[in-house]
This record gives sequence, structure tokens and C-alpha cells, in this order.
Amino acid sequence: MVDDDSLERWFCREVLPNESALTGFIRNNWRVAADVIDLRHDVYELAIAAARRDLPDDARAFLFAIARNHLINRAKRARIVSFELVADLEAVQHDADMLTAERHVLAREALRRAQEGIDRLSPRVRQIVLLRKIDGLNTRETAARLGIGIDAVERQLSMGMKALADFMMGGSGKITRQKFARKGRKENGA
Repeated sequence: MVDDDSLERWFCREVLPNESALTGFIRNNWRVAADVIDLRHDVYELAIAAARRDLPDDARAFLFAIARNHLINRAKRARIVSFELVADLEAVQHDADMLTAERHVLAREALRRAQEGIDRLSPRVRQIVLLRKIDGLNTRETAARLGIGIDAVERQLSMGMKALADFMMGGSGKITRQKFARKGRKENGA
């Protein structure tokens, strides 16, 4: 266990000189610029907590490994949202100040529209969209679970998301398949 004075000296001597590089790393790897300072302080807090057990030999590598892992964990948490959880928000009592009635109605309508759009997708495309966008699986995991190729997952996800966006914008939501010219055929249809 490292005493507080040693920990503070280590932090000032080894960690703080990396502040601008750490800030740049977070800024380059996080979409929301307003979160950068908070994320940097989270990394400092995690580094201090870990270093309290034993001071690392390479503070810079230690700091950037913590930053990388923290950003990955935050991104994973931010990405997964369950439709059931959002749908249950209708049952929650809201204060008048928290959400205006108009915004609440618009949000519920958008959720219903999204669910209706998903329901209109073909079963395979719907399954891929739900696995990728709702369950948070990556392309490889989705392909393995469904027993299909990665290219098929990417292509069907793209078609499904385009159809869903079309439906959300007031269109029919039909899946349009890209037409590829076959090799060996002439362009004029012969």
C-alpha cells in the first residue's frame, strides 16, 4: 500500500506531465467534446486508485491503458438501450418541469414509429438490426450467432437501417436491394 505523500509526489511527477497528451488522446477518441475534461478526471481518479496498491513502473503506459479501457467501457454503456426500457418510460410519472407534455408525446410517437418500422422489416433483417443495434453485438458475433457471413450481416444491416430511416421519415420503409452488374454481361443488357 502506497502512502498518500508518495502517491501525491508520483502523481505530480509522473502523471501530470502527460496531461496534454492524455487530453488529446481522449479528444481524438471521444465524440462529445464537452465530456473530455470529465473523462480526463475519471482517468486520474482510476489511476490514483490503482496506484494506491503499487506504483507502476511506466506511468505513461499505465495512464493511457486506463484511459483506453475507460473510454471503451463508457462507449459500451452508452450504446446499449433496450426498447422495453424506453417503452416502460410511459408508465413512469414525470414532474411537469422534467418533461413537457408535448415532448413526451413526440417521444412516445417516435418510439412507436421506430417499433412499427422494425416490425415491417423482413424476419432476417429485423433479427440482424436487433442483434447489432439493440443487443449491441458486433458484426462477427452476429454472423456467428446466425450462421451467416460477415458480409451478409453488413449488407442486411445497411439495408435494414436505410429502410428504418425511410419509414421514420414518412416513407414506405421498404428494403431496396442494390443491383450489381453481373460479370461477363454487357452494360446494354445483352
